[in-house]
Amino acid sequence: MRVLVTGGAGFIGSNFALRARERRPEWQLTVIDAMTYAANRASLEPVLTTGEVALVEGNIADAALVDGLVADHDVVVHFAAESHNDNSLDSPWPFVESNVVGTFTLLEAIRRHGKRLHHISTDEVYGDLELDDPARFTEQTPVNPSSPYSATKASADLLVRAWIRSFGIEATVSNCSNNYGPRQHVEKFIPRQITGILQGVRPKLYGSGLNVRDWIHVDDHNDAVIAILEQGRLGETYLIGADGERNNLEIVRMLLELMGKPADWFDHVDDRPGHDLRYAIDSTKLRRETDWQPRYGDLHAGLAQTIDWYRTNESWWREAKVAAERTYERLGR
Repeated sequence: MRVLVTGGAGFIGSNFALRARERRPEWQLTVIDAMTYAANRASLEPVLTTGEVALVEGNIADAALVDGLVADHDVVVHFAAESHNDNSLDSPWPFVESNVVGTFTLLEAIRRHGKRLHHISTDEVYGDLELDDPARFTEQTPVNPSSPYSATKASADLLVRAWIRSFGIEATVSNCSNNYGPRQHVEKFIPRQITGILQGVRPKLYGSGLNVRDWIHVDDHNDAVIAILEQGRLGETYLIGADGERNNLEIVRMLLELMGKPADWFDHVDDRPGHDLRYAIDSTKLRRETDWQPRYGDLHAGLAQTIDWYRTNESWWREAKVAAERTYERLGR
């Protein structure tokens, strides 16, 4: 099977390429990535140097480029997206261009050539839940995005669903909870705290730190994507979660404990505008219809593995860390 991976030099996409090479060595993988600040060629180096994966540098909004690549592949796994909430509040247009225009461009190529699509999305399209609400997001939860990022991802999801219904394309959609793990850009919450602690910098916690996220290791997410590709029903949406609900304060304290720092070694900073309260995923449908189960049921074990990766790969993140902290300083966060 010839698989085109969009955004495959970013965090989840690069981990997908590496995981797919390990679990499905018969797949022929091509990555397309615009190689923006959030991408890193070094993430793919183990499979690029051996020729196991081909890398095409380009934008998914480039219709001519996308058309040729889609025509040459059997399946498209669509990770490409601008995904950082703080950046979307600072400059929304790149999110519209990548997440909406890029997805539209990809859908039209898939429609022309009759190819299979799996579209990767986020639980953030559903908005948020109250902290004391026992409910979780399901496939029937209405979209209710809070930020330019989540609004553009919700728009992309709706485009895919419309192309399924109106044009009969063969596609599935997945909405996943917050990912963590190796090769995540240091602007994101967990790697920002890990790399800061490694440099002797106290973590920074938005507001009270009581906002809840449902965490999943990136390998568990990508294993679920493979399961949906092979076992999922066409036209369906699947929610991917590993029952990892923790508030941000708990995550910071876990990291401090694992890295040998006092539990109170952090600082509160002003909260982010429109900061969602709580995300929670009900992955019953996915588990019922496929054989997927998360490997990292213990969040401590997953975080320890992630800390070890950043500790031993400083050359991967050092330069990006400087730029990310400069941006946070400008935004006052």
